[in-house]
Amino acid sequence: MLDDAAESVELDLTGLKCPLPVLRTRKALRALGAGRVLVVTCTDPMAMIDIPNMVREEGAALDSAERDGDRLRFRMRASAKPPHS
Repeated sequence: MLDDAAESVELDLTGLKCPLPVLRTRKALRALGAGRVLVVTCTDPMAMIDIPNMVREEGAALDSAERDGDRLRFRMRASAKPPHS
């Protein structure tokens, strides 16, 4: 079994505005190996729509999406499936 702490990558995109959070999240997700976890923190309200949609398009799995005040936190798992072109 994989240790999620050792297999996860944290990406802090606090303060960035659309479209930067989703673009940087996509780039980081594509760079991960299959099964690796990416945890993204951001403050752009549009990310609550954009990031889950992008994760689905990439064939990855969105494990969680949480809001704590202005801060959004997403936990996703990279897939071995190639992304759509």
